[in-house]
Amino acid sequence: MIQATVAVYPLGQTDNSSITLAIERLRTASVVASVRSMHTEIAGEADAVFAALREAFEAAASRGGVVMTVSVSNACPVLP
Repeated sequence: MIQATVAVYPLGQTDNSSITLAIERLRTASVVASVRSMHTEIAGEADAVFAALREAFEAAASRGGVVMTVSVSNACPVLP
């Protein structure tokens, strides 16, 4: 199991739809997702976490320019 913290920042967009799409992808992926005010925490098997991050980025990027920041750990406590 690994855990990741991810945040999406839209560039030059007039709404937050890219963030919403990214969160939707993380919530439907095969990982545990916990949405916070400034980031989302996900946990799961490594392959599932990295696949979810890719899907979230591609969904967000479909709306325009975005920056996604990610921190990944195999030593942090896993989400409940």
